[in-house]
Amino acid sequence: MSMSRATRSYLLLLLCSVIWGFAFVAQRLGAEHLGAYSFNAARGFLGAAALLPLVWFLDRRARISPFEARAAWARVARPGVFIGLMFFGGQTLQQLGVEQTTAGNAAFVTGLYMVLVPVAGRFLGQHTGVFTWLGIALAVPGLFLLTWTGTGIGPGDLLVLVGTLFWTFHILGVGRVAAHVDPIRLSVAQFLVMATLSAVVAPFAEDAPFAGLLPALGAVLFAGLLSTGVGFTLQVVGQRYARASVAAMIMSLEAMWGAVGGALFLGERLSLQGYFGAAMMMAGILLAQVPTRADRAREAERAASGQPTVVPVPEPPSTALRED
Repeated sequence: MSMSRATRSYLLLLLCSVIWGFAFVAQRLGAEHLGAYSFNAARGFLGAAALLPLVWFLDRRARISPFEARAAWARVARPGVFIGLMFFGGQTLQQLGVEQTTAGNAAFVTGLYMVLVPVAGRFLGQHTGVFTWLGIALAVPGLFLLTWTGTGIGPGDLLVLVGTLFWTFHILGVGRVAAHVDPIRLSVAQFLVMATLSAVVAPFAEDAPFAGLLPALGAVLFAGLLSTGVGFTLQVVGQRYARASVAAMIMSLEAMWGAVGGALFLGERLSLQGYFGAAMMMAGILLAQVPTRADRAREAERAASGQPTVVPVPEPPSTALRED
């Protein structure tokens, strides 16, 4: 019995969430040898390089002329700068935070963007459903239980938490332009902006920038090539025949996979309080993805018209541009 297109899509998205979650392990390992700016510069340039062959392949398949290709690049230039700046802020704070916290904590705290985005969207006139508020009611105290050290939130967790604000505006920015530009070219643009800024700052912020690149090469390759190139491609292919709400929930599992990866490869363990906090955050993140009645109506309309059902869900923040 052959597998349906929807089932294949969900399996691809599940694999995508695993890769993105394990990228937190790569970031943690990379932080042992490279400063945050050097690591992000290396992974950013590799990420852009990994996506360029995909751009070429899709252009060739669609028979895009050189003039049309240049016009497509021009359209992503301006939005790419703003989105790249937000990406730079989020990725920098995340990597600086990973240096001082666990991969699991960083993954769960980063996952808060899933509930922050619809809240911020409310101030822009977008509707926020009841499940989002229920998700927040679970995620916020869950964050407290996960990160509280007895005297306050750990410095690494706090940096990652502040970084989620950048991820939130990053995602909202993507949502405003995603329907008007090539999402893969936009992703290349944001990686180049992030990598260039990181490379410029590295000599001023680090004593020996890029000096640990060789021992960190495996982590950089995973974060730059596998997490970005393969992960982004899996997302693009997987979301094509997936229900948007289900796709969002599957990809939000990257927080759980980040904790699993930390336990398997880094020997990280949570306290009982931490397990309760992580469970509450995971439940809150998933609740926030439950579609509203209007969302379900739009999905049904798209399915009836034969359109791909795609919904903006970013990465990690930590990896690729997630389009809805």
